Amino acid sequence: MSDIYTALAAVMEDCKAVAKRDRNEHQRFLFRGIDAVVNAVGPVLRKHRVVVVPTVEHVTYDTVATSTGKPATACRVLATYTFYATDGSSINTRVAAEAWDAGDKAAPKAMSVAFRTALLQALALPTDEPDPDSQTYERDHAPAPSRAEAGHRTMQVSQKQTGLMGALMSKAGITQREDALAYVADVIGHAVQSRNDLTSRQASAVIDALKRDLGEDQPHPANAFPEDGDPA
Repeated sequence: MSDIYTALAAVMEDCKAVAKRDRNEHQRFLFRGIDAVVNAVGPVLRKHRVVVVPTVEHVTYDTVATSTGKPATACRVLATYTFYATDGSSINTRVAAEAWDAGDKAAPKAMSVAFRTALLQALALPTDEPDPDSQTYERDHAPAPSRAEAGHRTMQVSQKQTGLMGALMSKAGITQREDALAYVADVIGHAVQSRNDLTSRQASAVIDALKRDLGEDQPHPANAFPEDGDPA
């Protein structure tokens, strides 16, 4: 018999990564779905005789309006997943999750998101994407941009833009941080660590993409959001 720490270390040794191969066609981002995670982790858990037991601690339901105007059910859960080894030792991980559904699948969807998150976090499962430091770029010798051009290009995202992005993502059902960053990367063409890393122009592109996906496609120019201290 092995204790839970030894067993989970063996699981982590055998299952090193789960790639983002599922695609949300409506919101245009890649993600790691529950089937991909369980298909990768499940056989390894069984190999090392680790059992996972869920406990739902809290659940709420709300009726929300979708972008099509039809009502949907939003389910929010707080769940604890207990990992047991053969000697009876265990560790817990607690996760929160949310999912929407126009039928009766909001709760199962939320539990699937919770279980996926618990496995990814407890086993520290990365993607198999290249490390950002694996690529380098040489500076070209083009003429330096004017001060006005440089200022426009490097203008950072404003608080109003980040707030609007957050509201639109919530409305679109993008509630997980990794899914939100994947959506942003798909729009601007490269990964960022936070929405605060965006320029004002990039933030406007993300906002426009979200509005198109939600059927609210009215373009927002980069200067539509005043910087802090400017008149609203």
